[in-house]
Amino acid sequence: MYRIVKKRILNPTVKLMEVEAPYIAKKAEPGQFIMLRVSEDGERIPLTIADYDRQEGTVTIIFQEVGKTTRLLGELEQGDSILDFAGPLGVASHLGGYKKAAVIGGGLGTAIAYPQAKKLHELGAEVDVIAGFRDSSLIILEKELEQVSSRLFIATDDGSNGNKGFVTDVLDKLIKEGNQYDLVVAIGPLIMMKMVSLLTKPYGIKTIVSMNSVMIDGTGMCGGCRVTVGDQTKFSCVDGPDFDGHMVDFDEAMRRQTMYKGQEKQSLEAHICRLGGAFNG
Repeated sequence: MYRIVKKRILNPTVKLMEVEAPYIAKKAEPGQFIMLRVSEDGERIPLTIADYDRQEGTVTIIFQEVGKTTRLLGELEQGDSILDFAGPLGVASHLGGYKKAAVIGGGLGTAIAYPQAKKLHELGAEVDVIAGFRDSSLIILEKELEQVSSRLFIATDDGSNGNKGFVTDVLDKLIKEGNQYDLVVAIGPLIMMKMVSLLTKPYGIKTIVSMNSVMIDGTGMCGGCRVTVGDQTKFSCVDGPDFDGHMVDFDEAMRRQTMYKGQEKQSLEAHICRLGGAFNG
């Protein structure tokens, strides 16, 4: 059992938890993830390690309540425990040797981009962080990102924070202003990572994306998280989750992402009905 030592509500649907997991905290690195199971009859889901504290022995996860398991996880409070919490899994990000980087997070992907920016900052790189959200009420980790970046740019689709646009608009402007990035890290919705990769490719800027595919075991046995990179089939859980954004087949990944939408909706509806609540699609 893994005790929740801290819980924060970041916005109406996104929550942060610090979990007591000293063995994972000892080895965790940016880019890696954990597989958790809330209860004995629950499903396993992957969540990226958003932060870790080796001294305190804690691992931070940030998640959005979008399905049955994340709803159940969100119902837990400080002092409660998670049944299974396995990791660190996946290949740690290779972030050494870069002088100037742009780290881009889209929506909840900002939570995954945070440890990447933090590590680059600790390694002495100049880091521009670009974060995008639908509106200002959804902005998360603003103070944390300010502490690990040289410059922080936050854009919203509706302009409610005073800066309307997409993360690609900000990145395009920065590149055209003469910023010479030797690395771009993009983490968020597949379409966002695809558009960032298309933008950076003509400039020859190395671009790394994080593929958060459907996973069942997180050890490469099920094959559910496969993604095409170049002409090869890779598995996000053991070969990634980081991949060269210029080589990922995003269109295939987006098709695969929608395969289980129906089953996910049915599972969530059943969970809410048992709680006596109403479901509005």
